[in-house]
Amino acid sequence: MRWGMAIELKRCIGCNACVLACKAEHFLPPHMFWNRVLIGEKGKYPQVTKLIYSVRCNHCAEPKCVKVCPTGATQQREDGIVWIDDTKCVGCRYCMVACPYDARRFNWGEREDVNAFVPTWGIAEVERPPRGVVEKCTFCVHRIDAGLANGLVPGVDPEATPACVNICPVDARVFGDLKDPDSRVAKLIEDSATFRLREELGTRPSVYYIPPKEGV
Repeated sequence: MRWGMAIELKRCIGCNACVLACKAEHFLPPHMFWNRVLIGEKGKYPQVTKLIYSVRCNHCAEPKCVKVCPTGATQQREDGIVWIDDTKCVGCRYCMVACPYDARRFNWGEREDVNAFVPTWGIAEVERPPRGVVEKCTFCVHRIDAGLANGLVPGVDPEATPACVNICPVDARVFGDLKDPDSRVAKLIEDSATFRLREELGTRPSVYYIPPKEGV
């Protein structure tokens, strides 16, 4: 298996529900974002097109962050998920410099506050991250692993699917096994024109974007 995501840019409305669900799920402090929504424009008035991109760790097949980690804290699983072992991370932040997607964040302090995003945007299912380590999107690996252990299918069953995918009100993002030709995400990528961020770097991201069709 190789877990991945496809995001239909035409559908995304920039509501930030995915951002808030991520913060609730992972107990992120107000200033920290693993999932971000970037909004811009192209063209000149009156023909201006709004650009909305939801960005996070791309769980690259060739991750730069893994190669530079001096302690082996940043690792890649066989299913493609790139994760951080908090017990090995020494906070050197080499991985933050190496990541071409600005997807990593450093945890500067201990958390003693209340998770303000619970229960409105979700329920925290993981422990508070420790101080002095790097953090990032995990594709909600805890949900994936627990779901598989219970016979569920990530990307199909909500209990086994990333929180940001579940909460999207317009079904703009699809998650699943990129290697399964019958999965919804694989079919969507196969049938659509797609691109990945900074593909020229050879990172082979697992997040695909589907741009709006010309004139639509």
